[in-house]
Amino acid sequence: MRITVLLGGTSSERDVSVISGLRIAEALRGRGHAVTAFDTARGVVPAEEGARLLAGGVGAAPPSPSALRAMQDAALLRHLDLLREADVVFLALHGGQGEDGTIQALLDLLGVRYTGSGHLASGIAMDKDLTKRLLRQAGVPTAEWRMAPLTRAEAERTFALPVVVKPSKQGSTVGLTVVKQWSDYDAAVAEAFRHDDEVMIEAFVPGRELTVAVLGEQALPVGEIIPVKEIYDYECKYTPGMAREVFPADLPAAVVADAQRLGLAAFRALKLRGYARVDFRLTPGGDLFCLEANTLPGMTALSLVPQAAAAAGIGFEDLCDRIARLAAQA
Repeated sequence: MRITVLLGGTSSERDVSVISGLRIAEALRGRGHAVTAFDTARGVVPAEEGARLLAGGVGAAPPSPSALRAMQDAALLRHLDLLREADVVFLALHGGQGEDGTIQALLDLLGVRYTGSGHLASGIAMDKDLTKRLLRQAGVPTAEWRMAPLTRAEAERTFALPVVVKPSKQGSTVGLTVVKQWSDYDAAVAEAFRHDDEVMIEAFVPGRELTVAVLGEQALPVGEIIPVKEIYDYECKYTPGMAREVFPADLPAAVVADAQRLGLAAFRALKLRGYARVDFRLTPGGDLFCLEANTLPGMTALSLVPQAAAAAGIGFEDLCDRIARLAAQA
């Protein structure tokens, strides 16, 4: 197939997307596809530049908001031919317009097949408030939450410490703070607002961090993430040695089955398609709480979906090929 891989972009997860996209392009070429790697902010990525970027890795921190504001996704609009001529557009974008349904809507208008969820599902899953409302209606447990504006006094009346303060429409824990004393609350809200126009305040759920990847209609082996830090943040996700991922997780069979059932329930409730990753916390008492769903999860060497696929006997080239073929058949 002729496949255009869209990567990069201008979200806070740009660096992750670049590495994800270049790995995907390399894997698809290994399966015999004709692949063009395209950065929506900069244009076509030549093979030699791709090799250099891959060697550099993601980095321990996301790009600064000011650096991202200096970029635009206009390169994509100047090269619509690359989209129209492709049999499939493989979306390796994370966050921002690449994951919020904007680019999906453009591709729908062009009549182009693409990987991952449609524009409506992408937009809903990116919005953590809407996601939690739909999860609750579908019977998928999720932590209590409120949306800003919520004064410190109101938060103290509503939640016990610690609480999680985070942007409502960001990924990779960018802008997230675990507030352990109320004197830090206002600063945490301000930090989250630096990255988004909506901020969520959520009850902290203690316990083990689990993840369920879904490929097609199949829930892959459940994984457990054991970060060096309290929260599986950006640094832990993309820095070697900062977290240990266990696939399959060392869990009772009943917990595995329940996590997979809830992962598929969330996938269907949000009208996702193709593939996605659904994250959970397992409390010491054995209760599962859904944290969020990722419609375009990372595909770096440290990312969770490739590890879940490997635990199911699916190599990275095969994984990328399957995702592309699911899109071609949609």
